[in-house]
Amino acid sequence: MKVLLINGSPKAQGCTYTALSEVAKELKKENIEAEIFHVGNDPIRGCMGCGGCSKTNSGKCVFNNDTVNIALEKAKEADAFIFGSPVHYAAPSGSITSFLDRFFYAGNCFQYKPGAAVVSCRRGGAASTFDQLNKYFSISNMPIVSSQYWNMVHGNTPEEVKQDLEGMQTMRTLGRNMAWLLKSIQAGKDAGLSLPKKEQKIATNFIR
Repeated sequence: MKVLLINGSPKAQGCTYTALSEVAKELKKENIEAEIFHVGNDPIRGCMGCGGCSKTNSGKCVFNNDTVNIALEKAKEADAFIFGSPVHYAAPSGSITSFLDRFFYAGNCFQYKPGAAVVSCRRGGAASTFDQLNKYFSISNMPIVSSQYWNMVHGNTPEEVKQDLEGMQTMRTLGRNMAWLLKSIQAGKDAGLSLPKKEQKIATNFIR
């Protein structure tokens, strides 16, 4: 089993990475592979809603000049996802927002795979950032993994984040909860439990 952890911070090894690394340590203790993928600090194009990905049904975005398609290839092999972001103006970073809009719009491998969000902030804005990230899971038939507190750490540097003892404990608990859910899902599969029956999607517009 493998968990893909997406670091949506411009800093490859900053506060968000510190939080994700604590989760990854617990996953590895549970013999679950954990890969931290950095979205990078080059510009990431936002989604245009062009529908090109649907036309090709390739599970890739038609734009191939940033890290989105690289991550989508990795996503096919992942059993679960954790998205981490710093707080920028009480919201996820611009990079992770543009990244995830295209990641989910083009990707076709997320249903019934657990997901979790991790937020790093200096002081405030964590709750609104956390809410926005969780919306990607709740529109994609993905079980959301929780912890003993909302998945957030506080600090302005990696060293300060490590001093947030409750936050770091929350990350460790998240890792163990993710491992438990993944093993429970595998046990269900081994017992012959099938996925929920899916209806054909109905789209209703509110202006007629």
